[in-house]
Amino acid sequence: MKAPGLAGRVDGALGTAIERSTERHHARRLGKLGQEARYAPPDDGRRWAAGTPAPRAGNAVEILIGGAAYGARLAEAIAGARRSVTLAGWCLTPGFQLVRDEPPVVLRELLAEASGRVDVRVLLWAGAPVPLSALRRAAVREVAATLSAGSAVRVALDDHERPLHCHHEKVVVIDDEVAFVGGIDLTDLSGDRYDTPEHPARGRMGWHDLAAELRGPAVADVAAHLAQRWQAVTREALPSPPPRPSAAADPPATGGVEVQVVRTVPEGLYPAVPRGDFRILEAYQRGLRSAQHLIYLENQFLWSPEIVRILAGKLRDPPCDEFRIVAVLPGRPNTGQDDTRGQLGVLADADRGHGRFLATTIRAHAAHHSDRVYVHAKVAIVDDRWMTLGSANLNAHSFFNDTEVNLVIGDADLARRTRLRLWAAHLERSVDEVDGPAHRLVDEVWRPTAAEQRARHAEGLPVTHRLVELPSASRRAERLLGPLQALVVDG
Repeated sequence: MKAPGLAGRVDGALGTAIERSTERHHARRLGKLGQEARYAPPDDGRRWAAGTPAPRAGNAVEILIGGAAYGARLAEAIAGARRSVTLAGWCLTPGFQLVRDEPPVVLRELLAEASGRVDVRVLLWAGAPVPLSALRRAAVREVAATLSAGSAVRVALDDHERPLHCHHEKVVVIDDEVAFVGGIDLTDLSGDRYDTPEHPARGRMGWHDLAAELRGPAVADVAAHLAQRWQAVTREALPSPPPRPSAAADPPATGGVEVQVVRTVPEGLYPAVPRGDFRILEAYQRGLRSAQHLIYLENQFLWSPEIVRILAGKLRDPPCDEFRIVAVLPGRPNTGQDDTRGQLGVLADADRGHGRFLATTIRAHAAHHSDRVYVHAKVAIVDDRWMTLGSANLNAHSFFNDTEVNLVIGDADLARRTRLRLWAAHLERSVDEVDGPAHRLVDEVWRPTAAEQRARHAEGLPVTHRLVELPSASRRAERLLGPLQALVVDG
């Protein structure tokens, strides 16, 4: 590797200094809140976040890949609701079509119909108070009016946000028995979320995302979070679920999956959480630190110096020769492209040419053209035994400043099946074809395929495969916007 010149050394030193300042800033902030263990959890071998809610056994979880699968399942659950529907989101488009058959299932009409027989509540971020986002408060008020007009749908707008941040979670709870948690917004703002794992080229940007359908005791923890937010905004307590046949207050066991609900709630937003809740950051650190063979990430952003530090350490001192890290990211994120590219450069440097790290994006392709596919998923799988997914990105917004909800899943069978389903889709192969040693698939299929398609794309040729390798930044200064932004707006 060619040694950097003076400009490169100065550039690298500046980048390192700013990132260390950012990390110290985050550590001080959580330290003042008595949340040191969330920022730097002890190396005690735990794979779950400490505190409450604790992991719960006895759950059933289904991973829904793509907006089409999620929309169909959500529409079915809302249509079958017997007592209540509570939905919280970053953004909602009333005319969003959950199912696109003839006739389509339109979100506003579905909620209105349900509100005639059950309680329907929608909790939305109130929107940006300053003109720095397309999601302005006036636009959100219009959405609320559209949802409630001629129906019994109750809409609350949550403006308890930190400056320049939002309520980013995407959560639905139905009858206190089933919850949907993931990254899929029910909107067409900045892109249509309706897509399938096959990502057919349609002459517009595709959308890759995931959600989980959860049944069982952990649903109570998702419902408690929504009830806490609803009461803080409206000063109204949500009705308690009806008495259950047994003495248990929580939904009964419905499966064999252990699940922990973790969240980000900044301090000072809600009276019930005065010091905030930062257990998504803790969960990610514990899960990634435990990795021995494989870290697989899909995320919209990769800015967090805390996460990159763990990944880089694994690459510099790999747990075994077969250790690999694969990251699937947007080819052109809607913000912070230089931040992600710079962090990819850090990881490439830490890898030192050993081929243990690969970053790719995906594209939809047809015979003579291809379309971007926006990677909006937020999932991590470690060693096919630990998995998290939800609304949290790998940046300071999601770890410290926006409200977020993730599930942490400790089920080896589900983690492996989910990874194989994702790999089969991205590699355009069957699940059986990708069911082999992960490091060999990375070295013999992922890497050469993605490199070939990157070369084709760079030459202006249409891609012939879904995978495209992502470049890293050659200079560290390209990753400074995220850390600088964190220093300015984190408080």
